[in-house]
Amino acid sequence: MINPARLYSDLSRLGRETDMFLATVESLADDEMAVPSLCEGWSRADVIAHVASSGRALVKLIDWATSGEERSLYPSPEARSQEIAALAALPREELIAEVRESARNFAEQAQRLSGELMATEVQVGGKTIPATSIVALRIAEVVVHHHDLDTAWTIEEADPDSLLNALEAVVRSLRAKGAPGMTLVTEERDEWVIGDGGLRVMSDREGLLQWLARGDAEHVEVDGPVPALPAW
Repeated sequence: MINPARLYSDLSRLGRETDMFLATVESLADDEMAVPSLCEGWSRADVIAHVASSGRALVKLIDWATSGEERSLYPSPEARSQEIAALAALPREELIAEVRESARNFAEQAQRLSGELMATEVQVGGKTIPATSIVALRIAEVVVHHHDLDTAWTIEEADPDSLLNALEAVVRSLRAKGAPGMTLVTEERDEWVIGDGGLRVMSDREGLLQWLARGDAEHVEVDGPVPALPAW
């Protein structure tokens, strides 16, 4: 089980990040929904649809953790893409309602993680994560995809611990995808080693996340050429 105090803290931060994300979404007019996002090939509507779809899918990880029965987030990559496309095509008000309901349901279902966990680890996207990190993974998605909307909201407005959740999720993904060997160090004294740790990369949490997640290297210091990274 997740310590009740930790779960309360995680869900409180998730609520804060989600409220800010939804406020941004609701500020977008119909034509602004179609503007390209920072996710290559996706509009803002696609990103919002992904957050709605992912919120639904991550409940299956909660089911897995609490029942011990393995669950897939989606039947196939094609099914995932089709669901996101269908949501993105909805009228603005309907899409907003979908992402609101998805967020509400995830937060409600996550309460089950305070009970006995039948599986201590689950898998998402080929990566194994502790079952106790499911809420943190959702926080990471909300923060990164809020940034992807490319609006007046900036990643500096996220809670410092939410940025840490996001960095941990991105690093986990990069390790699984065989990213170049790096030692990542933040001004906040976080450190992660990927591969052989050969290349030292330094920044604050915000700058490091922007580079690792979306390739923006403006705020990182690298002891050598900036490497190409696999997509998060």
